[in-house]
Amino acid sequence: MIKIKTYTPKPEDIQREWFVIDAKDQTLGRLAAQIAHMLRGKHKPMFTPNMDTGDFVIVVNCEKIRVTGTKLDDKMYYRHSGYPGGFRSETLREVLQRHPERALQAAVRGMLPKNRLGRQMLKKLKIYAGDSHPHAAQQPKVFKP
Repeated sequence: MIKIKTYTPKPEDIQREWFVIDAKDQTLGRLAAQIAHMLRGKHKPMFTPNMDTGDFVIVVNCEKIRVTGTKLDDKMYYRHSGYPGGFRSETLREVLQRHPERALQAAVRGMLPKNRLGRQMLKKLKIYAGDSHPHAAQQPKVFKP
């Protein structure tokens, strides 16, 4: 009888890398899916569903992101302050004008697990509206989606 052992990575085995993604002229949902894939670590051979094996992702130029169809005016974002009458809604066009990072972050958040592991993965996502970022010391690699 042959015993085959399953490899389970330990926290000290995980090697995290930093990647920069330029969001200029990229489709919102497709880019969010690739980012979520990298944050979870599914691109690595040591992927484990119950551990955070993913990499850090820096997204620049998110104000130049594309959407298809009539989503700019049809897609709505909702939030509530917790107070009576505190319900607010705004379209994707308004969100991209005021806070372009929030649209991409909301899309990526919806593609990650809805538990403390997903919240931990989302902390490794850094989104910037312009083309510069303060993470040059980490020597991020350029990722072409």
